[in-house]
Amino acid sequence: MKSIILNGDNLSYLDVCDIAYNRCKVEISEEAEERIKKSRALLFKMADEGYPVYGLNRGVGWNKDKYVFSEFFQQYNENLIHAHCVAVGPEASVPEVRAMMVARFNTALVGSSGLAPEIIHAFRDFLNEDLVPVVPRRGSVGQGDISTLSHIGLAMMGEGEVIYQGVRMQASEALEKAGLQKAVLGPKDGLGILSSNAHSAGLAAMLVKETEEIIKISNLVYCLGMEGLNGKVEALDERVNAARKYEGQIQCAAECRKFLEGSYLNEPSKERALQDALCYRGGFAINGAVLDALNYLKNLLHIQLNTTDDNPCILYDDKELKVSTNFEATTWVLALEMLGIGLSHFSKNCCYRTIKLADPSFTRLSRFLTPAEGDVIAYGTIQKTFTSLDTENRMLANPSSMDYFAVAGNIEDHANNSPLAVDKISRIVDNLRYIIGIELLHAAQAIDLRKPSKMGVYTKKAYDLIRSEIPFLDKDRCLTIDIKKAYDLIESGRLLKILD
Repeated sequence: MKSIILNGDNLSYLDVCDIAYNRCKVEISEEAEERIKKSRALLFKMADEGYPVYGLNRGVGWNKDKYVFSEFFQQYNENLIHAHCVAVGPEASVPEVRAMMVARFNTALVGSSGLAPEIIHAFRDFLNEDLVPVVPRRGSVGQGDISTLSHIGLAMMGEGEVIYQGVRMQASEALEKAGLQKAVLGPKDGLGILSSNAHSAGLAAMLVKETEEIIKISNLVYCLGMEGLNGKVEALDERVNAARKYEGQIQCAAECRKFLEGSYLNEPSKERALQDALCYRGGFAINGAVLDALNYLKNLLHIQLNTTDDNPCILYDDKELKVSTNFEATTWVLALEMLGIGLSHFSKNCCYRTIKLADPSFTRLSRFLTPAEGDVIAYGTIQKTFTSLDTENRMLANPSSMDYFAVAGNIEDHANNSPLAVDKISRIVDNLRYIIGIELLHAAQAIDLRKPSKMGVYTKKAYDLIRSEIPFLDKDRCLTIDIKKAYDLIESGRLLKILD
C-alpha cells in the first residue's frame, strides 16, 4: 500500500482524501521527528524554569490563572480530555475522522505544539492500523475544534468506542488487538490533542475534492444540454474568454470545447437562436466563478493544513514560547462561505437550464420532453423536486461564521463556526448531485428527441453511459428510481471516469 511521508509542510488536500478514503499509510520525516523532540524538550525546560505555560503548568480557557502542579500533570490532562468530550451526534464517518486525524497529525509535525512524540506517533499508528475513534460531528464553534477532537484523545487513552478495521468496539479492546499502548498524557498533551482546527480543515479538504468533481461534471452535463437544445457555442470561443481574463471562466470554456469536439454544434445552423438564455450562454462562466472561489479556498486551506494552529506557539529555533491566536480560522472560513454563495448561483443555473429544456418555446421540442403529447406526462412534475433542492441550497449558502456567543467567562468572545460552514456546503454539493442528475435526465431525453447528426466525443460517452443505466422515457414511470440512478452515476465517480 502507498505510504506518504509527512513533514508538517507537504500535506495536500488530495493526500487527505487518499488517507481518508483509501487508507493510505503515513510516516514521519526524519527532520520532523527531530523538530518535535526539540519542541518537547524546550517545553519541559521552560516549565522547569518556572515559566508560566498555558495548558502545561497553567489551566486553559477561564482557568488560565490556575496553577497545575507537576505531580498532577497526567491527571489534569486526562481531566482536560474528559471535560471537553461534549460533542453530540450524528457521528462522523470513518473517512471524516481519518481526515481529522491526519490534519492534526501534520500540523503537530510543524513542531510548535509541544506534543509528546509518543502522542504524535499515536496519530500515525491509529491511521496506519485503521483504528478510528467514534467522534460526534456537532459541538465545535470552530475556534479550535476542542469539543469534537477531544473524542480522539479519549480513544488514545483507551476509553470510548472506535471502529477497528471496520468493526465497532471498545477502544481498550482495539488497542490490545492492534498491539498499541494506551496513551499516557503528560504536560500540555491534552491541550495539544484537542486545540486544533483539524475537524473543520480535514472535512474541508474532502469538500474541495468533491467540489472540483461537481464542477467538472456540471460542465459535461451543460454540454449535453447544449446538444439537446441545439445551443449556440460562440460564447465558448477561446479568444472571447481570453479577453475576459478570469481564469475559472477560461478553464471551464476550454473544458466545454473539449467535451464538444466533433459535435454538430460546431457547424452553422439557421435554426439556432442568435443568443441563448443566460443560463446556457453563461453557464460555463458561472461554473468558472465557482472554480475561482474554490481555488482561492484551496490556497488558504493548504496553509491551514501545513502550519501550526497551536496556542501557545513554540518557536523552537528561537527557544521561545509565545501566546498566539493561530487557531483563528476566519481567513479560510470566509473563503469557504464565498464558495457556498457561488454554489448557490451554480445550483440555480442548473435548475434554469433544466426548466428551459422542458419548454418548447426554447427547444422547439415537445412540452416536458414527452415522447407523446397528451398520452405521456414525462417531466411535468419533476421540476418541483429540483427547485425544492435549490431552495434548500439557498438556505445552506447563508453565511454562519458571524453567529457566535462569548463563552468561557467572556474570554473566548470570537468564533467562526467552521465545522458548520463545511457541513452546510457539503450538503449543497450532495444536493447538486441530484439537481445535476435531473438535468442529465433532461439532456439525454432532449438528445433522443432531437436526434443530432453528431455528438461531441465526450458528450457521446456520457450519453451512452446514462442510456446504459436509464432508458429513454417512452412512457410514464416512477422517476424517483431514475433520479437515484443518475445521482449514483455522479456520486460513484463513474461519470467522471469517461473523461480520463
